[in-house]
Amino acid sequence: MSVVIHDEPLLNRHPANPILTGRDWPYAINSVFNAGATLLEDGSTLLLCRIEDRRGLSHLCAARSANGVDGWQIDSTPTFMADPDNYPEELWGIEDPRITWVPELKQYAVVYTSYSRGGPGVSLALTSDFRTFERYGVIMSPDDKDAALLPHKIDGRWALIHRPMTNLGAHMWISYSPDLRHWGGHKVMLEARRGAWWDANKIGLSSPPIQTARGWLTLYHGVRQTPAGCLYRLGLALFDLERPDKCLLRGDEWIFGPETDYECHGDVSNVVFPCGNTMNADGDTINVYYGAADCAIALARTRISTLLAWLDENGTSDRRHRA
Repeated sequence: MSVVIHDEPLLNRHPANPILTGRDWPYAINSVFNAGATLLEDGSTLLLCRIEDRRGLSHLCAARSANGVDGWQIDSTPTFMADPDNYPEELWGIEDPRITWVPELKQYAVVYTSYSRGGPGVSLALTSDFRTFERYGVIMSPDDKDAALLPHKIDGRWALIHRPMTNLGAHMWISYSPDLRHWGGHKVMLEARRGAWWDANKIGLSSPPIQTARGWLTLYHGVRQTPAGCLYRLGLALFDLERPDKCLLRGDEWIFGPETDYECHGDVSNVVFPCGNTMNADGDTINVYYGAADCAIALARTRISTLLAWLDENGTSDRRHRA
């Protein structure tokens, strides 16, 4: 196997990092991290941030910025709180949202982790304004997380990427639904590798996949157990547009990992964890918003063309890693 050495990083950290920390919040919290991201109709950026309060439970709070970097306007109170009285699966909080604009519904789909005694599950809510939300409740039962909805139907069905824990391990799956409530057609789409690989322990979707002419370009996180604890890094894969369970290319190497102080030291050290991205007007530059050490939100930029070119050089068929 040939290894291509790169002098330039594929994702470039913004010099203003970290762009949001707990010190920015208008009410008392423990930490902010793992934000879903979207562009609003006026071109501004909205981050739906995971906020961990001082009890240790999480809720979601919106922050808005004209340029997606600074000047954040943060909701003065929590935007989306757990509702355990009506949704008992949210007893211990709601976490890690991924946002998808769904043109057919003219709404944003917010897929998030709901946490209860049964473990983490996948829940769905729809919103048009990030002020009011229509909850669908649990759509994937525990133990399941790291989920996002694709923006349009495939063969007449909605598609959801998620990461159930099974006896086979922690792999990425895709499931289908006619109505966003009843799900089936479950298929493994990407497996955690075995042995000494950087993504051998478990994997999961990072930010929602990006639709390109060549396929669904997907950042995913891989976790490796080390003597010092878990190490979270990012990998890259490309999936077929019409058959998103079919992996066309998967990079062997990780492309982004914790290096800076704000990524290496925090409540959970050595973590970079994107839940959202936005695209610039050029249709190529993407802004990746990621949680850093479970204590801050940071920003890295790259280009779709750069990532696809890297996959052409370094990607292989995922089939040869299946065991």
